[in-house]
Amino acid sequence: MNGQEQTLTWPLMHNNVDRADLDALVQYLQQDDPRLTHGPKVREFEELWAKWVGTKYSVMVNSGSSANELTMLALRHIFGAGDVIVPPLTWVSDIAAVIHAGLRPVFVDIDPVTLGMDIAQVTSRIGVDTRAVFLTHVLGLNAVTQDLITACRDSNTRLIEDVCESHGAVFEGRRCGSIGYASNFSFYYAHHLTTIEGGAICTDDEEFYDTVRMLRSHGMVRESENVDRRTAYAENFPDLNPDFIFAYASHNHRPTELNGVLGLAQLPRLDQHNEIRRRNFRLFMSLLDPQMYRTWFDTESSSNYAFILVLQEADFVLRVRVEQRLLSCGIEFRRGLSGGGNQLRQPYLRALLPEIRPEDFPNTEHVHNFGWYIGNYPDLGTDRVEELCNLLNSI
Repeated sequence: MNGQEQTLTWPLMHNNVDRADLDALVQYLQQDDPRLTHGPKVREFEELWAKWVGTKYSVMVNSGSSANELTMLALRHIFGAGDVIVPPLTWVSDIAAVIHAGLRPVFVDIDPVTLGMDIAQVTSRIGVDTRAVFLTHVLGLNAVTQDLITACRDSNTRLIEDVCESHGAVFEGRRCGSIGYASNFSFYYAHHLTTIEGGAICTDDEEFYDTVRMLRSHGMVRESENVDRRTAYAENFPDLNPDFIFAYASHNHRPTELNGVLGLAQLPRLDQHNEIRRRNFRLFMSLLDPQMYRTWFDTESSSNYAFILVLQEADFVLRVRVEQRLLSCGIEFRRGLSGGGNQLRQPYLRALLPEIRPEDFPNTEHVHNFGWYIGNYPDLGTDRVEELCNLLNSI
């Protein structure tokens, strides 16, 4: 190990909340009696976020996991129980949300090029009991295809997009999150836009939007923006105070005004930051040795807050060497890509679905064992990307 390698200190995320963001918070808090629970700032951010994504509606919540939870609960309330097709490569909250809503997860393997679901397997699993296809856009890559859109449309199946890791990825000129029936975003600290903790649900469907608004706040009818809906509940339950009618058994998933202030501070520079990340990812893919690593990921439609590193072939010896070199150089990484790899290997799913074998999903298994991600952030220069690739190629 040489001295140059020792200087490659590389966290998963760096400087994602800058001085201007903190100043915006301080300025807001210096008002006389600033409101802290969700209110006008959250609403302002919701409107601007929907416009940025390209949807009619947006509901801000306290995390991307809450966005997943409320989306699945709303689906269950509107369309009833049934199946939701999901990938094994995703964050735990996607699968947990399906389970918590009383829906049944149906697993299909991933496509090794997009890291999203294998569309042929999805179309083969859509049936009369399918309520939705819950697609994950992994680490900035777009996973939508026209075949998937057509299959969902022809079978009257809702396409739900998990865009928590892919703010700004596009499909045929449209931002991911504006293509399906609904979409979920996370504003966690390490993501493209951060409110520290936070998330959003986007949709063009008014009934779904209104249901999610109620579910966000204990299932309270007064959160509905539909006057006829509020009136109907008040008339059907005259023994209740109209301000305290709970249509659904839900929880409190509300954000704070401070989350809204941070979102408003970050949104104006999101496109610029995404372009830097996209530039870095293109360079990373172009410099990696294609004999050792998979370099086929789409660098034009993606928006990556992390570099995707996947071995071409299954090689546990090489895996050890890669991880030892990264560790010795102070480069933080996560093996398994999204959510730590194959969710079917996790204790909660082994207990719930013991009949499903993780080994039956070979593409997911490969990235589980031989894939990593490394941080890609806005103040990362091309010289450091080149240095990282030189290091990886020399292993």
